[in-house]
Amino acid sequence: MVNEQRLLNTFLELVQVDSPSGEEATMAQDLAARFTGLGLGVELDAHHNLVAFLPGQGEPLMLAAHMDTVMPGRGIRPVVQDGVVRSDGTTILGADDKAGVAVILETLAVLSETGSAHPPLEVLVTVQEETGLNGIKLLDKSRLLSRFGVSLDCGGPPGAIVVSAPTHDLVTAVVHGRAAHAGAHPELGVNAIVVAAEAIHNMPLGRIDAETTANIGIIHGGLARNIVPDRVELTGEARSRQVAKLEAQTASMREALEQAARAHDATVDVEIARSYQGYALTESARMVQALAEACRQEGVEPVLVPSGGGSDANILNAHGKQVVNLSMGAQGEHTLHEQVAVADLVTCASIVLRCVRGFAA
Repeated sequence: MVNEQRLLNTFLELVQVDSPSGEEATMAQDLAARFTGLGLGVELDAHHNLVAFLPGQGEPLMLAAHMDTVMPGRGIRPVVQDGVVRSDGTTILGADDKAGVAVILETLAVLSETGSAHPPLEVLVTVQEETGLNGIKLLDKSRLLSRFGVSLDCGGPPGAIVVSAPTHDLVTAVVHGRAAHAGAHPELGVNAIVVAAEAIHNMPLGRIDAETTANIGIIHGGLARNIVPDRVELTGEARSRQVAKLEAQTASMREALEQAARAHDATVDVEIARSYQGYALTESARMVQALAEACRQEGVEPVLVPSGGGSDANILNAHGKQVVNLSMGAQGEHTLHEQVAVADLVTCASIVLRCVRGFAA
């Protein structure tokens, strides 16, 4: 049975260890000590990705999460009030994804103290998930033994099971105009900011349809207020659970940039790079069935949901694994209003524990 106080204490301790993306070394050492103390063999790669293994009987099962957080994520001070954990309001909470890590640690602790039968467990806790799944991309995935796994990196109420996630393209562009003195000879210049603004205005952005989104998130350009800017850099993205829709979206973004450049006698360099592949699992997939059954045994109705975001599960599924994201109970991830109810955290841990035990049966 899940120990609520232990689980809560573990979570509160984890969120107080700073681990913004790219700065996970201290967190990795903390986790290595925790997993070692639970009897797992632990390895850290050069990037601080953690892989741990607990022997068992039968086919191995992966339990996965990530240890990094978004900003502002330094100096987190968790507050527990009315059964809900929040930050003090000056930072995120870090439940994404330290709630997932805490659930894994509690699952292992219960198995250790009860001596329950379980499959061999392969624990994967990655770095730099929040900055483009960089940690899992850098990991030597040939070392992973499990064909099936549970990733604790989905928010929402307990019982949410992600069965599909989008393919993601990174869109970068450099608009080349012509510099001129803005006061003396502005007519001799070609304003790259104007070109970029017109292109963005003409692009389909935001929610394109139920499966597709697009965004321009970063703009850099200009040197001084009195110089017609000759260079602007844009960084954006597009996502869709249908590759054909994604390719149509990125083509429209490229065309908007090229049309605006032609209209203003400018040029533009556009690069579109595939960041990760999407995946779709059916209701009959083994891992989906295992998690759905564990939810029902815990008195929670499973809800199969599509996701608009990517996660380590995208990379793992692309490498032949069947890894399913399960809710770890958080709400409001990536905001100062992020929170997790203690009862939801306990329920999520109970579902994982039932899934692990059922996988060994």
